[in-house]
Amino acid sequence: MSDRPANLTHIAADGSANMVDVGGKDETVRTATAEGFVRMKPETLALIESGNAKKGDVIATARLAGIMGAKQTANLIPLCHPLMLTKIAVDIVTDAALPGLRVTATARLTGRTGVEMEALTAVSVACLTIYDMAKAADREMEIGAIRLVEKSGGASGDYKRSET
Repeated sequence: MSDRPANLTHIAADGSANMVDVGGKDETVRTATAEGFVRMKPETLALIESGNAKKGDVIATARLAGIMGAKQTANLIPLCHPLMLTKIAVDIVTDAALPGLRVTATARLTGRTGVEMEALTAVSVACLTIYDMAKAADREMEIGAIRLVEKSGGASGDYKRSET
C-alpha cells in the first residue's frame, strides 16, 4: 500500500513518475486561462510603451514568445502530453498601478486532456521575454503571480479562481 495522495495522477504506486494514459477519455472542448505580471520601474514601463526599448517591440515580441512557448510545453514539462492546440491567445496590457505589464494567456483545444500547462507556459515565457528585453534598463524587475485563472472541459469540470 502506498501512502501517496490519490490525487497525484503522475505518481505511480511505487513512487515513480509516469505519463497518464488519457486514451480512454472522451474528447471535449477544453480551455484554460492563466495570468501573471512583470513589475518594473515607471520609467521602464514608459520606455516599453514608447516603443524605444533597445531590443525592439517588447510587447509584440513577448506575445509571440508566449504563443511559441505554449506550443512547446510538452518539450519543457516532462510528463505533459503533446497537444494539437486550436487556439493560443496572449494579451499584454500596461498597469500603471503595478507599475508594469499584466500578461494573460488562453489555450484551447478539442482533446482528451486539459490545456492548463500550455496557458501557464505561455504566461511564463511571455513574462521571461519581457524581462529579457528590458533588463538592460531595469534589472530589478519582478515576475509574479503566475497562476491558473480558470479552466473548462473534461471530467473534472470547470474551475474558476476565487478572488479572495
